[in-house]
Amino acid sequence: MDTFRTVRSFPPTVRFLMVNQLGIDIGTFLLFPFLAGHLGGSLGMSAATVGAVLGTIQLSHQGLVVLGGTASDRIGGHRVIPIGCLLRLSGFALFAVVDDVRAVFAASVLTGVAGAMLYPAMRTCAAQAAPPDRRAEVFAMLNVFTATGGLIGLALGSALCMIDFRATAVTAAVVLAAMTMLQLFMLPAHARVGRAERRSRNCSILRGCLHVLSDRHFLTFSLTMTALTALENQVYLLFVNAAQHVSGAPAAAAVIPMVGALASLALQLRVTRLVRAKGGPAAWIAPGLAVMGLAFLPPLLLLLHVPENDSVGRPDVVLLLLPLAAGAFLLALGQMATQPSTLELVSRHAADGLIGTYFGFFYVISGVAASGCTSAVGWAMDVGERTGQLWLPWACCVVVGLLSAGGAAWLYHLGRLPGTESRIDDVRPQRARPRPGVPSPRRGRRRRARVGR
Repeated sequence: MDTFRTVRSFPPTVRFLMVNQLGIDIGTFLLFPFLAGHLGGSLGMSAATVGAVLGTIQLSHQGLVVLGGTASDRIGGHRVIPIGCLLRLSGFALFAVVDDVRAVFAASVLTGVAGAMLYPAMRTCAAQAAPPDRRAEVFAMLNVFTATGGLIGLALGSALCMIDFRATAVTAAVVLAAMTMLQLFMLPAHARVGRAERRSRNCSILRGCLHVLSDRHFLTFSLTMTALTALENQVYLLFVNAAQHVSGAPAAAAVIPMVGALASLALQLRVTRLVRAKGGPAAWIAPGLAVMGLAFLPPLLLLLHVPENDSVGRPDVVLLLLPLAAGAFLLALGQMATQPSTLELVSRHAADGLIGTYFGFFYVISGVAASGCTSAVGWAMDVGERTGQLWLPWACCVVVGLLSAGGAAWLYHLGRLPGTESRIDDVRPQRARPRPGVPSPRRGRRRRARVGR
């Protein structure tokens, strides 16, 4: 009930954006988790081809996300969102009817470009429509609706895949088509365009990009937040792999994402209110990243005591999954504190109205750096399997999380995060600034000394 009261307290545009987030994530999770199995099983593609298709989706998304951000600044996020949703449903519909490799790659490009348009546009609209003092709360509620949509999509997709993957893909396309129609009728009616946004639309794309690239504080902040994306992606890599290893049952892997989703549903709003009451977003970035890093310790300690070729199917499999579930819960808890705070700080960096461009560059910078970290984790997994040191990739994730937390704490200490400048000014000795047209006391003394001589 508290969640519903919170949703009702927001403006109508924000409420629709939450429903929009729910619908898009239902359609997305209806298909994405089952795409690799369809390509490798039903279509008989090799593992290399399946990896290339998934890589094409990721590359199209990360490589063009700045385009979606700048388009949101130029023509408005309320226009970009339906375009992205239409592209995604087109890609999903293609996945349902084609079996040719070239057509599959075309569908993957459409799907990736759709993500590049959707996510910065949705965050831009949320930042513009939300009350300035409640942006973090809005982003937190979007996370809750994302988790809810993911759970509904996974449940429906699992049931539909028993019939046929094409039924899953068609259902996902239908859901996205319905959301596109709602967006066309709802978003333009509630779009707000302020003076800063109108000024940013008159600014050229190149000038806007150069402006973001010249913002050193923002670029440093984006690099520091590498751990946020890199570590949350490990739920579907490290945690799933470990759950299958210790249990010997592929179905046990579904338990880990469920833990994070249920934790987000239960605690996201409370964590966000705690962040708001106890220091604000800037103060909680470093602690949240530290918790995300420490979330990899329980599985690390588990794998130190589980031999690589240990037998499976034993009765204590639940006890073996408990450290993994605890790690997934801690990872979700750190993400609850960090992600909404991060998105609010990105919107605060974009003080001149280039909110979409800033979000686009943030996703590119943190995404590319996170891809490098994920590749390093994959290399550590291979080395750990060859040498029997299964704890190695988990230790790498702990280090990445703590390093990012240390960087965020240092930025907070220096006052480089939005909202911390006043704190720094309070501890520095205040120096009187002369008003325009009024000489400073030192300058006045020098002038009187010259007159005296």
